[in-house]
Amino acid sequence: MNHILIIDDDVHINDMLDNILTQAGYKVYHAYSGTEALLFLSNCKPDLILLDLMLPGLSGEEVLSQIVNIPVIVMSAKADVKDKVALLLNGAADYITKPFEIDELLARIIVQLRDTSKCNPVHTLNYADITLYLDTHEVQITNRNVKLTKTEFAILKLLMENPKQILTKTVILDRISEDTPDCMESSLRVHVSNLRKKLREVTGKDYIEAVWGIGFKMAES
Repeated sequence: MNHILIIDDDVHINDMLDNILTQAGYKVYHAYSGTEALLFLSNCKPDLILLDLMLPGLSGEEVLSQIVNIPVIVMSAKADVKDKVALLLNGAADYITKPFEIDELLARIIVQLRDTSKCNPVHTLNYADITLYLDTHEVQITNRNVKLTKTEFAILKLLMENPKQILTKTVILDRISEDTPDCMESSLRVHVSNLRKKLREVTGKDYIEAVWGIGFKMAES
């Protein structure tokens, strides 16, 4: 399921889009000001953003300048070609003029998400509701960022690459040695324990299980 953030201070538009996008199978989030949007993005990374320009506090243009690696469709009543060109050159993926037809907006969303998936076909690992970003070394659970150390990230990556296998301590240490040469057998259990705790804090679920006397594996979902 793709996640879409709507940044618009108009409650009516938010409610209308929420209803339509939810029916279309998207998970929808809302921010009603530029400041609220940046706060949301500091913790979560949606798949696409719908951005209004006339926002309280920070303007849509200011918010756009701080968004990286997320396609943004600007929704605005500004119809001047110069405005559209400036926004597209400054990071917007697309521009739709208010008022707009819902079918057109849905089509533009599909195109942007399709293009994003083509550009990044194997840059993530997924297990249950965990998403691991190989390029940025980010980890998210239900769209919430989980801050991991380099060693914790390497362990989780290895386990997610082999979700049905029990990996022994020796295998884990050998496989992650290139990324984290300072991890020793004596500290591995501590790293795994900290990793399990950080993941559990988000949803209360246990995502990694210890197999007594052998090693670790991803928990059965």
